[in-house]
Amino acid sequence: MKKYILLSLLFVCSLLGYTQNDNGRSVVGVAKFTSEVESPFCASVEEKVVTMVTQTKRFIVVDRTSYDKIQEELEFQKTEAFLDSKNTVNQGEAIAAEYLILGHIIKMNVYTMKNNGVITGYKASCAFTLKVNNVETGNTTAAESFQTEVSPLAASKEQAVNQALQSVEQALYDYFIRTFPINTKILKVLEIKKNGAALVLINGGKSSGIKEGDEFSVEYIEILDGNPYPQEIGLLKVSKLSGNDFAECVVKKGGSGILSRFNAAQNINCKMIIK
Repeated sequence: MKKYILLSLLFVCSLLGYTQNDNGRSVVGVAKFTSEVESPFCASVEEKVVTMVTQTKRFIVVDRTSYDKIQEELEFQKTEAFLDSKNTVNQGEAIAAEYLILGHIIKMNVYTMKNNGVITGYKASCAFTLKVNNVETGNTTAAESFQTEVSPLAASKEQAVNQALQSVEQALYDYFIRTFPINTKILKVLEIKKNGAALVLINGGKSSGIKEGDEFSVEYIEILDGNPYPQEIGLLKVSKLSGNDFAECVVKKGGSGILSRFNAAQNINCKMIIK
């Protein structure tokens, strides 16, 4: 068992190391949810959140809901038996997510439906809150509440819970889109008109959830007193997806400023506009 946990931990750590260069996508961890109720179905809420944040295609998602055993293994490795082991893992490497999604389950109701004393099926509903912690700054967003609809009649309790959670899928997706807007960079100026950039290539395509028609605010990032100070200098609109990792964008505004700062290798960030 210890060997299995250690191998799992080594895999996760190697994954985190790889993803630091995976098109700039942030590493997001999902912590084990707290709960006001005791229910075997609380894990279903955690699984749904992991699924929905993964579907945004904006992050490397690390499911931390089962990290207790891994943390125990990390502590065990500090004992004398592992002092000379080359397989000992640095504890900080295993928990290096940039953001941590924190959840709290408020209620989990599962109803047994009967007709003349005979069980005909099950229905369910639940409510929970989510907030996001920026690990580096310690800042945490305000908690947002999610309430499912009562599920249709289901053949099992588990099916009823899963059907109830389907009713908040869109709300969860929209929440993650708002909370984590895509940030990308201009890789190449493809076309110049009137001494300004007219068409550019950005990193990020289908694999990042970018679509044709998406718009990006172009910002010049100046560092003042050690802190980033963004200044808007232009506007881009995605005109064509170039495979999974790139997108061509028409420059709608600020072509000359974008070109001059790009040629000067200044720090330019493109932030998706959430409509």
